[in-house]
Amino acid sequence: MDENVSPLYFQQLRRRKPDLVVWSIGDPNTPPKGTLDPEILVWCEIHDFILVTNNRTSMPVNLKDHLQKNCHIPGIFILSPGMTIGETLDELILIAEYSFKTEYQDQIIHLPIPNIS
Repeated sequence: MDENVSPLYFQQLRRRKPDLVVWSIGDPNTPPKGTLDPEILVWCEIHDFILVTNNRTSMPVNLKDHLQKNCHIPGIFILSPGMTIGETLDELILIAEYSFKTEYQDQIIHLPIPNIS
């Protein structure tokens, strides 16, 4: 999860689904807070993590630049301000449990995903 996502999402996701591997920027072994988005995308690619973010503005540009360098990313989920924390957590858990490994590769997915439930 990117550093601008409320820590509540991270905490509640870990509480609800303790076996799910969830990292937040600034955690040990992750990029430090303040790391630029292009570097976060590289980290996500190297460590095979999907990025969860609120960044609707620059992330599409950063992903395009990342892909133009012949790099890849497992995916990016952009949170919806219209969803409650509970709805968002339910959707993220559903995605984690029922998606195949490369389903969201090199894509930005805006939550909610239509017809996921």
